[in-house]
Amino acid sequence: MNTTSSIQLLIKDELNTFEDRFRQAVKSRVSLLDRIMQYIIKRKGKQVRPMFVFLSAKLFGTVTENTHRAAALVELLHTATLVHDDVVDESMERRGFFSINALWKNKVAVLVGDYLLSKGLLLSLKNNDFNTLKILSEAVEKMSEGELLQIEKTRKLNLSEEVYFEIITNKTASLLASACAAGAWSTTADDYKTEQLKLFGEKAGIAFQIKDDLFDYGSASIGKPTGNDIKEKKLTLPLIYTLNNVDGVKKKELIYLLKNDNRQKKNIQYIIEEVVKAGGIEYAEKTMFRYRDEAIALLQQFPQNEIRDGLESLVRYTTDRKY
Repeated sequence: MNTTSSIQLLIKDELNTFEDRFRQAVKSRVSLLDRIMQYIIKRKGKQVRPMFVFLSAKLFGTVTENTHRAAALVELLHTATLVHDDVVDESMERRGFFSINALWKNKVAVLVGDYLLSKGLLLSLKNNDFNTLKILSEAVEKMSEGELLQIEKTRKLNLSEEVYFEIITNKTASLLASACAAGAWSTTADDYKTEQLKLFGEKAGIAFQIKDDLFDYGSASIGKPTGNDIKEKKLTLPLIYTLNNVDGVKKKELIYLLKNDNRQKKNIQYIIEEVVKAGGIEYAEKTMFRYRDEAIALLQQFPQNEIRDGLESLVRYTTDRKY
């Protein structure tokens, strides 16, 4: 069970209902907004986060209305952050299609992100899902902090591993952690189980982000190198390891290229080769698999069944995926 489609079979009915609910949740009477919402719905990704919500809920019981609202809230928040991220990163593409800001400009994109965020908050408030809202609001706070910390630290190009993990735990892993916690809470209202699933989601989220970092460098097992993070001067784990483990002269040279000449293909290729040579890829892969295994170990305290196996497969999918 290593593809999302085989995992989706375990929650087929829930995902079908989710699709309808999400479509209803983003409807607007403003025609421009409704047109943009239709564009977003048509180009949504693999819905990994709602899958984590439903599987985390089903691990302990039968999916409830609260679970469905939690899944919708997670996807609304996730979509809002993607729209805002594209504005922050000045990105013209998202998953191979034009981004919202590319088609409708930044002003509209910021307002669309705000609309999605408010829709999510209202969905929970109207149904008195206060604990779900608390769990997810903490993630939004952390995501904003992580993004700002990354902006602050990237300017200096001097990032320790400790700060890197603080950034990705906040920026990426917090939403996946909250998705798992909200799912678990919706069927248990149990603090311990909710906390354990939150920790599980956090570790899975860190592994997920390291996999994204690795895509920038490519290999037979990862796919074609893109060099996008290098172009954007983002310090990811393979590069941080390399800068901390080469001699002073090589470190200065790499930092100079990153700061001043990071868009030429030959320089990107050179940086990638130096990262490979220094063992940065190997180190990042080992670290990713360690977090994946720690996430799976947390699951194994709960009874084995097809849902637990599905969650384990979903974590493995996040580290084995080719894109």
